[in-house]
Amino acid sequence: MFIVHALSMAFAMFWEILWALILGFALSGIVQAVVSKKEMTRLLPDDSPRTLAIACGLGAASSSCSYAAVALARSIFRKGANFTAAMVFQLASTNLVAELGIVMIVLLGRQFALAEFIGAPVMVIILTLLFRRFLTNRMVDTAREQADKGIAGSMEGHAEMDMSVSGGSMWFRITSAKGFTAISHYFLADWAAVWRDVAGGLLIAGALAAWVPQELWRSFFLVQHPTFALFWGPLVGPLVAVISFVCSVGNVPLAAVLWNSGISFGGVIAFIFADLIVVPIIDIYRRYYTRRIAWFLTWTMFVAMSAAGLAVELLFKALGWLPTDRHATITEAQIAWNYTSVLNIVFLAVAAALVWRASTTGGFKMLRMMNRAPSARPGRHPRHAH
Repeated sequence: MFIVHALSMAFAMFWEILWALILGFALSGIVQAVVSKKEMTRLLPDDSPRTLAIACGLGAASSSCSYAAVALARSIFRKGANFTAAMVFQLASTNLVAELGIVMIVLLGRQFALAEFIGAPVMVIILTLLFRRFLTNRMVDTAREQADKGIAGSMEGHAEMDMSVSGGSMWFRITSAKGFTAISHYFLADWAAVWRDVAGGLLIAGALAAWVPQELWRSFFLVQHPTFALFWGPLVGPLVAVISFVCSVGNVPLAAVLWNSGISFGGVIAFIFADLIVVPIIDIYRRYYTRRIAWFLTWTMFVAMSAAGLAVELLFKALGWLPTDRHATITEAQIAWNYTSVLNIVFLAVAAALVWRASTTGGFKMLRMMNRAPSARPGRHPRHAH
């Protein structure tokens, strides 16, 4: 009975966000189809404010898959990009993408989506300051030496694929046959990259909502002590994310459960930020950059995420923008003829068209190779590849 209840709640959240996921990944595919990954390295030579702003923009135009973002960040770092700029690109790839904001609006509300997009640049600023204070040239050299070994991680092929269309106007590139094919391939690749995280997040959220008593959550989040909860939430939020093993958009359903259960507003934002310090990704940092750099990235990101979550809550509190109720979308499974069902039908048709296009242009063959690391070219040092 408890299992059925948990699955029912997971399905209910999936039905609510299905159209939003399709819309978000379609928009992501469109952007990736017109933004060349080959230009990223050239645009990220240092850690100046202008370069970091470009890194945020490029990250927002990239895939929301945490594993693909980490792999792509290493790829552009190996080709000569600045280490700080590569890490900022990585953060933006999972925290400033359209699909994340759309799903947050559906499940949590507009205040949370706004806080995410305000807090992400704050997190970038804090992380940059920490890097400038504690990151040494020797550490960067060590990271580059390890990165140049090309040790395989996850979603390597997804990180390397570049089907961007050049030439002509933006509208021409999007509507051309080549553009439609590129969009369909990116759409398929992004879904393949994140479906486990989305499914895992929904199942964990459904289980926690159905099985964990509200009183236990409220006690853990210090709900009876608002002043302590203000600071406790942004500290414990990332820790919950670390052990949840769920990344990217899959974090949002679990964030809805935590919000309904009493965690602070800043704690929710810090929890969603923390998709890049879950245990599997920390292990990838270790393989990509050495154990020491993995530890450095983990603690600096944790501090930046927690501080940004707290800063956003203080800002929203001062402006009177904090949400007053705790009724994020977590309902029993039911399909009714309403705007959600209409949108799901419309966007399922869009998804079907994109999957059909991808299937007739080699998209599924591409998927089979997507998780393989590209073979190194003989005689070519990746560090100087532009």
